[in-house]
Amino acid sequence: MRLLDAAHIAYEVFTYEVDENDLSATHIASQLGEDINCVFKTLVLRGDRTGVFVCVVPGNMQVDLKKAAKASGNKSCTMILMKELLPLTGYIRGGCTPIGMKKNYPTFIHETCILYERIFISAGCRGMQLYLSVDDLVNYASLTIADIAQ
Repeated sequence: MRLLDAAHIAYEVFTYEVDENDLSATHIASQLGEDINCVFKTLVLRGDRTGVFVCVVPGNMQVDLKKAAKASGNKSCTMILMKELLPLTGYIRGGCTPIGMKKNYPTFIHETCILYERIFISAGCRGMQLYLSVDDLVNYASLTIADIAQ
C-alpha cells in the first residue's frame, strides 16, 4: 500500500476473516461478497529458460503451465515450492501480491482482467485485499496481459 500511495495510485482496502484451513480465492470472494471472477490470485512459477516469473489469474481459474511457459518465453515451467515463496517474494501463501516483491520478476495477468475496470488482488498479507484499477495495476507493476489460465 505504501508503494501505491507513493505512486499516487487510488485503491480501496477490504478486509476479510482469514481461515487458516482455506486460503483460497473462493473463500476470499465469499467473505467479500464479490464475484470470484474479479478476485485475482498471485502464483509464482519457475521457467526452464527464464527462471522465476509470476502469474496473476482469476480466483476460479488455474494457471495453465503450457500457456504460462509460452507467454513467458519458456519451454516448460512449474510452480515453485511453498518453502521458496517467502525467500523469493517476501510474501507468504495467502498473502502474495504482484506489487512490491523482493525482485521485479516478469509478471503476467490473465486476459480476462480487461473485462473489469477494477479487480481485487492481495494487499500483501492475509486478511486484506486491494481493489484497484486494472489499468493502474498493469501500468504500475509492468504486467503483461496474456492467456495463461484455464
